[in-house]
Amino acid sequence: MSDAEKLLEVGTIGRAHGTRGEVAVRLITDRVERLEPGSTLSTDQRQLVVATSRPHQDRWLVRFEGISTRSQAQQLQGWTLRAPALTDAGVLWVHELVGSKVREVNGTERGVVEAVLANPASDLLELDTGDLIPLTFVVEFVDGAVLVDVPDGLFDLRSRNAN
Repeated sequence: MSDAEKLLEVGTIGRAHGTRGEVAVRLITDRVERLEPGSTLSTDQRQLVVATSRPHQDRWLVRFEGISTRSQAQQLQGWTLRAPALTDAGVLWVHELVGSKVREVNGTERGVVEAVLANPASDLLELDTGDLIPLTFVVEFVDGAVLVDVPDGLFDLRSRNAN
């Protein structure tokens, strides 16, 4: 399966809003085009097509095709919305990093990315070794490998904290 065919979580449906079938949707992406009218989103239950959407406070109010009553909208609460990965030349996506080998600029292999953790200062690469690397130290991503330039001693922190 190619990256474009993989479905990524893009949001969650919350409560019904009003009486005409709208629901509150909390996006976990900054790509608001996911909610443009005509966009198709997948759920574990079925496909949903966006009929209308508009921003509202910290979420979006969305009406899906075929959902026109509050009762129908209430049945969608809690559903996870998924969509295919977007392809933008020159943009590196989090899902592309997971599973990648990590190598320092000096050639030292450091492990494999297991997850990308949200962190206020800089998101962190979590490696299978337990090491954490701030994304600010990523220099390049080439052929499934992440090249990092980290300060001296960064990888010694975990071993010192374990003792």
